Amino acid sequence: MDSRGGGAAGSVYMQLIFKNAGAEPCLLKGFAGVSLTAGASGGPIGAAAKRDDSTPVANVLLAPGQSGKATLRYTQAGNYPDCTRTPAAGFRVYPPEDTASLFIAAPKDACRESAINLLTIGAFTAA
Repeated sequence: MDSRGGGAAGSVYMQLIFKNAGAEPCLLKGFAGVSLTAGASGGPIGAAAKRDDSTPVANVLLAPGQSGKATLRYTQAGNYPDCTRTPAAGFRVYPPEDTASLFIAAPKDACRESAINLLTIGAFTAA
């Protein structure tokens, strides 16, 4: 994850970067599933990332060694007065069309309430 993407009005933008480490091309299409979690083996805290449909979904064919990226926005939990803040150790990320997840350590504040959406994820594009 590249968190140098910037921020605006209580939000931080990061790039999720997936690299094809295999020997064959692979197709990356759609949205990652992302949630804040208490730890590498912990369950989600609050709402999962909402999809940002401003970038159309496209087939991103990755040759070996190539990468695809998606923009993840995290909104500060302190922006929500009804938020019951709880520490999150990082993000649980599910690649599109996959049930296996990755854990990215990045301590953040989460909101326990599922009605408060702190995360937004865009569709994958070529890096």
